[in-house]
Amino acid sequence: MSPILMGTLGGLAAALATAGGAVPALMGRTMSQRTADTTLGFAAGVMLSASFFSLILPGVEAGEGLYGSLFVASLVAGMGIALGAGFVWVLDRVLPHEHFTTGREGIDSARLARIWLFVIAITIHNLPEGLSIGVAYGTDPARGLAVMTGIAIQDIPEGLAVAVSMIGLGYSRTKSFLVAAATGSVEILGGFIGAAAVTLSSQLLTWGLTFAAGAMLYIVSHEIVPETHRNGHQDRATAGLIFGLILMMVLDVTLG
Repeated sequence: MSPILMGTLGGLAAALATAGGAVPALMGRTMSQRTADTTLGFAAGVMLSASFFSLILPGVEAGEGLYGSLFVASLVAGMGIALGAGFVWVLDRVLPHEHFTTGREGIDSARLARIWLFVIAITIHNLPEGLSIGVAYGTDPARGLAVMTGIAIQDIPEGLAVAVSMIGLGYSRTKSFLVAAATGSVEILGGFIGAAAVTLSSQLLTWGLTFAAGAMLYIVSHEIVPETHRNGHQDRATAGLIFGLILMMVLDVTLG
């Protein structure tokens, strides 16, 4: 199976995990704020661990082979991380979207229905996850499996959290489920783009790996961690983060 196809299917698996996580919302299940903050912390831990163990360190290793210098490889990796974070920062500033607590942001946000503002916001968050899956599969199938597994696991409570939050804002259960499922679909595109980029040119390997890592690190720092510390549940959120980081590390070591 080609790496591009595996990357795309990996993104599809993560998207299905997001949709599956939202299913309980159709049956009237709810999630307390404490549980939501804990699961978001878990997601942050998975993303942090994947960024370093599955993306940055392999990116530096690949760069050393390409450039013949560990110092140059680390500089390229640093630039890739900065570009990835900057890419998501631009999306966050340019695209109109709405956060669950801080409200609307972006250009002309008042002209769009709130439902689409939420879709855009969550899509911004999920794109780096799809990219990381695709890049990992484009690098090594075993590493791709580890990254896909970790992200799919954290996508399950994330899908439920999105659906439940939207229900709390007055949307119907069916619409909340469909929107939560739709936000995960961008991971399919991200998986394809990430795998295609590093497969077509080995020169893009270090850049692709660290770009995906930088995008995820921005999401963790700018969105997830502040969100989990707003409601007084920072201890549980931190415990979730540590557990998610350890789980992803174990997956990467054993599968990757």
